[in-house]
Amino acid sequence: MKKIFPKTLSLIFLSIIVVNVQAQGLQAKKLGQIRPDSITWQSFAAFPPEVRLAVLIGNPITAGGYTVRVKVPAGVVLKPHRHPEDRIYTVISGVFYIGIGEKYDPAKLIAFAPGSVFVLPANTPHFHWAKSGEYVSQVSAIGPLGLEYVDPSDDPRKKK
Repeated sequence: MKKIFPKTLSLIFLSIIVVNVQAQGLQAKKLGQIRPDSITWQSFAAFPPEVRLAVLIGNPITAGGYTVRVKVPAGVVLKPHRHPEDRIYTVISGVFYIGIGEKYDPAKLIAFAPGSVFVLPANTPHFHWAKSGEYVSQVSAIGPLGLEYVDPSDDPRKKK
């Protein structure tokens, strides 16, 4: 079993606290629906200011299942980061480019077309680029959601 050192644990909790997700989606295990025109997009402190997030199911800052959508405008790069939770990504629209590694390297990007699904194991360093235009991805996971940048100077939360 891997030990979590106090500094890493503190960073994870700090990421959770500073996430700034103010909405809660549908509750799991209850009948509900979400239509595209009722999705509420909001800024997300851990991402560049032009990126938007929508909470669809659950509450990503608490323990339990959640589903969110992330909308990234053309040209935006999300620098290498990790999440402490396993994630399932579904590409809703546009082409989602993701690379695996601790250093941003466009040569490592893999393109996923709409309808693609892939699994990203917890703590896998990765990066994104909206290379060919805006994309929307859907993320499902068991929270709480956390996000830690490989290089802390890439973290938008530290630039305020």
